[in-house]
Amino acid sequence: MRVAVLSDVHGVLPALEAVLAEPEVVAADLIVLTGDVAAGPMPVQTIDLLVSLGERALWVSGNADRELVEAAGGKESPYPSSQWAAGRLRADQVELLAGLPARQVLELGLLGETLFVHATPRGDEEMILVDSSLERWGEVLSGESAETVVVGHTHMPFVRLADRVLVVNPGSVGMPYGRYGAQWALLDGESGAVTLMTTPLDARRVGERLVAESGFEGIEEWVGEYVSHVYSDAEALTVFAKAERRP
Repeated sequence: MRVAVLSDVHGVLPALEAVLAEPEVVAADLIVLTGDVAAGPMPVQTIDLLVSLGERALWVSGNADRELVEAAGGKESPYPSSQWAAGRLRADQVELLAGLPARQVLELGLLGETLFVHATPRGDEEMILVDSSLERWGEVLSGESAETVVVGHTHMPFVRLADRVLVVNPGSVGMPYGRYGAQWALLDGESGAVTLMTTPLDARRVGERLVAESGFEGIEEWVGEYVSHVYSDAEALTVFAKAERRP
């Protein structure tokens, strides 16, 4: 089985369309979505496109998905784009997000039992990073039997071993950190290979389309921060290390 893993689309429809058109994604047996699909500039269209994948798609809930459901129910979001996105969703889309599972598990050949979550197995907001200590990884993975664990949340692609557990973060399709492009991963159960992938994007064209089609009143500022500009891996790791509460 070959599985394409897409995480943190954040409603950036042009990036999602580009990834879904990749030959390896078209040929994949399954597409696993590890959360935060719609909180962003084109939420309705993004969910509709993912729903059209039917049974080829396995969904996992992310913190931003949960927050959209909460905002749609009347709880104010601290993020203007999420508050706006929640107000655009149809009732069936809110229901879909509300019913998403926190985890999915697949048997993937040489990769073994593979667990897919959004942030960590313990929660959808917990911070864990490529350079987190083995002790920290041990805490986060305690009690889990999976040989491979796939996470998202931090928009930072990496592959590493943590005391014999293979940990994969595909990065972000819609809001990448480090370098620009739609980030995703390909898992091959037959060979045991994990490949981090980047689909090239034209930032100017993506930005122009979002401005033209989104409807979010703050879209130009959003594009300026997350499309025209990309936070470096060093910047992101510095901020996330504080969120991880390192001494």
